[in-house]
Amino acid sequence: QVQLVESGGGLVQPGGSLRLSCAASGIMFSIYAMGWYRQAPGKQREVVATITSAGSTNYADSVKGRFTISRDNAKNTGYLQMNSLKPEDTAIYYCNVYGSGFVFWGQGTQVTVSS
Repeated sequence: QVQLVESGGGLVQPGGSLRLSCAASGIMFSIYAMGWYRQAPGKQREVVATITSAGSTNYADSVKGRFTISRDNAKNTGYLQMNSLKPEDTAIYYCNVYGSGFVFWGQGTQVTVSS
């Protein structure tokens, strides 16, 4: 059974930082791509960043230069380092692992950026 468990969310002031983690189990994490998405209240889920099994990354324009996606295949864990956070980054953040014909999602972690 595949499980993805996000952690690291919370309340942070504008300009602050958070690091989200996504721990995977029940899947050969190292051979699949993974991504981070977010969904703000009243909005559709949107992609934040993705990373391939080889480590190639892509970012949404809104987070380029502020967020960094990474992975530690030995720990079956992906990360999203978020710096210079803005109130508009407030959302539930989800990780996923995907391949040809499948995608698995975590349950999400809340990130709130507010003074």
